[in-house]
Amino acid sequence: MTDVEHTTRRRAGAPRPDVRSTPLVAPVRKRRSVLVVLAYVWLAAVISAAVLANVLPLAPYDQPIAAPRQMPQLGSLDLLLGSDRLGRSLLSRCVYGARVSLLVGAVAGVLGSVIGGVLGMAAGYLRGRTDHAVRLLADVMLAFPPLILLLALASVLTPSLRTILVGLTLMVVPTFIRLARANTLAWASRDFVTAARTLGARDRRILFREILPQLIPTLGAYLPVVMAALIVAEGSLSFLGMGIPPPTPSWGGMVADGKDSLGDVPHIVFVPAAFIFLTVFSLNQVGDHLRHRFDRSLRT
Repeated sequence: MTDVEHTTRRRAGAPRPDVRSTPLVAPVRKRRSVLVVLAYVWLAAVISAAVLANVLPLAPYDQPIAAPRQMPQLGSLDLLLGSDRLGRSLLSRCVYGARVSLLVGAVAGVLGSVIGGVLGMAAGYLRGRTDHAVRLLADVMLAFPPLILLLALASVLTPSLRTILVGLTLMVVPTFIRLARANTLAWASRDFVTAARTLGARDRRILFREILPQLIPTLGAYLPVVMAALIVAEGSLSFLGMGIPPPTPSWGGMVADGKDSLGDVPHIVFVPAAFIFLTVFSLNQVGDHLRHRFDRSLRT
């Protein structure tokens, strides 16, 4: 309809079309997975219990409170999950052991992502010799068996939290190098990076002001999956006796302490193993959820 016809129709008193009668298309709402919701709930509960362990009404993790190898009981909070072979509360030891596992996974994962992210960005943007050197470093570190590396560090150095953090950080750096390098190669050819380079911006400014904000969602979405692998690695070291020295509890060490009683009182092993399983499973679910929501490389 032209402007003249529209003006003529309005002067003639023709009724205007009812805008409210125009059908509206409702936005599509994605259903949230029940597993993802339960994963967030479990992680929130475990993190809260680990942070507030000193405030919770729990018995000390290193003191016996009942007879050894007690089955789970509903009448007492300390014996809600039973007692271990020395009579210590399994619930208390699992809560305090969450501190070790979550701290190791979070700190080693963040350090590995920072170091690997910086090296990967430099390799993907600068190219040339820098790219070749960083890729060679990543390939060498990936070729070395992770468990052998962790056992070598634990045997050469004194087994402690610092030793485990160093070993686990070195284990995840190559993964973040490759992830950051691949995404940097994709973002470095975009128009906004070319415009910044044309305007005379330095390489450091382009890396940290233009490319880094694009990499943070991808690296952050992958971090929970890496934390899950680090928790399993720490549990393996503690199970082999190369982890956190006693009496500090860790989930892997608790499994190792109860393996001899697996046939008689299996809950001593199954309780910490269940904590490991649920935490690792929840981190994987959260990592997949964050990746599909924030990873821009999946939508470009």
